[in-house]
Amino acid sequence: MKLEVLHVTDCPNVRPMLDRLAEATDLPVATREVTTDTEAATLGMNGSPTLLIDGTDPFAWADQCDCGVSCRLYRDQEGRIVPAPSVDQLREAIAEAKRTALARSAVVPGEVLSAWRSRAVPLDPVEKAVHQEILRAFAARGRPPAPSEFDAVTAAAGRPTSEVLSALHEADAIRLDPDGGIAVAYPFSSSPTRHRVRIADRVEVHAMCAIDALGISAMLGQNTRIDSFDVTSGEPITVTMTTGDATWEPNQVVVFVGATAGGGPSSDCCCDYLNFFTDRTAAQAWTSANPHIPGQILDRTEALDLAVRLFQPLLGR
Repeated sequence: MKLEVLHVTDCPNVRPMLDRLAEATDLPVATREVTTDTEAATLGMNGSPTLLIDGTDPFAWADQCDCGVSCRLYRDQEGRIVPAPSVDQLREAIAEAKRTALARSAVVPGEVLSAWRSRAVPLDPVEKAVHQEILRAFAARGRPPAPSEFDAVTAAAGRPTSEVLSALHEADAIRLDPDGGIAVAYPFSSSPTRHRVRIADRVEVHAMCAIDALGISAMLGQNTRIDSFDVTSGEPITVTMTTGDATWEPNQVVVFVGATAGGGPSSDCCCDYLNFFTDRTAAQAWTSANPHIPGQILDRTEALDLAVRLFQPLLGR
């Protein structure tokens, strides 16, 4: 996702826009100075400053004036005139752009999923450290750690654990339950799913989806055995990962990667639609019966490559 702020020379409202964007997102923000109305029209600039998300002004409206290089003001949630959208408005605009990208993902949903999950990887050092410890705890115990286990780490950084976990939740790196406990830390689920994974023949965990299950071995650098099933027939499917090599039973297994068009956290909009099928015919039958779920069928190599891309970097491997 590309964020760019278009502005004129010495525009006093650029700084509020950039400051609020810095608070709203960790994504990089480019700036571009525009000097003529012709250039403004070409770029889609509706006054200074204008935020473009992937080339689109999320705050434009149908009868927007042709403001070009003139000064631009905004209205916040209360209708007050302000120099830039509020932090909440910016967050919602970015989230809506993500949802729109996902809704258009019928062509290459695997690539959209890869980009989406990559943006959820924590950049803040404390959030990254806590996230990695959550993943290690899941892998070692088969269940999530208690939030209190991170109090020493977060206190040293001057942040309460609840704040750090909330930030990870908002980024969709984890999902919290209503009581603040850790329900999901992709690829792991604290609740049973259709994808059981045995790690190094010692610990059993549940994965959120087929791709998550395939990614656990690469993330941990350990052998795994995945036990799942074809959602159309209930026929068992097993994938054994040994030193990077996969053995599939049956050997014609494919993976469907799809998502609902409404957007939202991965756990809500796509995890239930990333499943193993015994063969391409079974997957095609499911997609024909569920035309409202856009997606694509991946062969074994494609599915494994996607899983490795998503999960191998999470623990610095």
